[in-house]
Order: sequence, then structure tokens, then C-alpha cells
Amino acid sequence: MITYDMIKENAEIRAYISAADSSLAALGYTEHSFAHVGFVAHRAAEILAEVGATEREVELVRIAGHLHDIGNLVNRSEHSQSGALMAFRILDRMGMPAEEIATVVTAIGNHDEGTGVPVNKVAAALILADKSDVRRSRVRNHDPATFDIHDRVNYSVVDSDLEINTAEGTIRLILRIDTEISSIMNYFEIFLERMTLCCRAADMLGLAFKLTINDQNFI
Repeated sequence: MITYDMIKENAEIRAYISAADSSLAALGYTEHSFAHVGFVAHRAAEILAEVGATEREVELVRIAGHLHDIGNLVNRSEHSQSGALMAFRILDRMGMPAEEIATVVTAIGNHDEGTGVPVNKVAAALILADKSDVRRSRVRNHDPATFDIHDRVNYSVVDSDLEINTAEGTIRLILRIDTEISSIMNYFEIFLERMTLCCRAADMLGLAFKLTINDQNFI
């Protein structure tokens, strides 16, 4: 049985993640390395566990979370699809059963807001975990004078949390933003499509997605 720990410790996968992140760094993107994929794997697992998924489903979403951005090694454009193909090759050679490969590859191939659809619960949890990773430490640029809008928005996030309330049927992204660095409108300018996808993902899990910024409810 292929486990999350086996995936994390795999030297080939580590090389792909590191190289993919280096490519994004050269393009000026925020951090997409081990901190990001670890965060996504952990948060996606928490989401599925909260909605009553099986232990194996929780493990599979951890694996999908760790692998979801390896397609950036090929190109940022359509990285979810190329990443799904790379994950298929890796997991097949490791001996993962076809049914489990299908689950992981489907989630990876559908995590990007440009083309993604939350077609199942694992894909939905991966989407929510990935799109809620907004934090200051992802910004690589250390010169605020040269920040683009993505740098400003991520750097402005002082605190971020994702709360699931199964009794109320909600999953809420709670952000605290320093509006002297970036306005709330800037957040929506670059993340509206992501928040729309989060709404669809939450619905797949039987939840309603909510967004709170600086104690104001926007969704």
C-alpha cells in the first residue's frame, strides 16, 4: 500500500517539486515548494476527515496534495494536467492500484481554477486546501517597492484560518489583511475565480463556502 510518508520521502518526487518551484521562482511566482505542498496535504486531509471520509480517502488526498504542483516542472500553463500525467507515471511504477491512481490523478488534474471542476470529494478537498493557502511567507520578493499585485495581496495577509462547522454546514476562510499593504478589493481582483471554485468544491462536500476578511463577511 502506497502511503503519504512514502511519497514524501521519495527522492524522485522531491527533485521534481524542487525543480518545479525553481522554475516558478524564475517567473516571479510565490512559493510552491515543500512548505506549500505540505500545507495543502495537511489541510486537505483535515477537510476530508471532518466530512466523514474513510481513512484511505484521507491518505489519498494527502498524496494528491503533495503531488499537485509537480506539473509546474513542465510549464505553468496547464500545470494541473501535466502534473496529473506525471503523478500517474510515478504512482503506477510504485504499484498503486488503478482505482487509487484514478482518484489521485483526477484530483490533481482538476485543482486549477482555469479548468478545474470538483468532480469528487478528494478533488474538492484539494481545491479548498490549495486555494486557501494565502500567507505572507509565500512571497519571495523582499522589496515592497517592487511588489506586483500578487505579492501585495499575499504579503498583506497577517493571519489565515479555515474553519469547518459541520453542524452549520459551512467551511469558512477567515483572513486578516493589513489594508495599508493591500486593499480587500485587490484580493478579489486576483482571487475571485478561486473563490468561485471554492464555492463549488464546498458544495461537493455538502457545505457552503464562506469568506470573512477583517471580520466582514463577503460570501
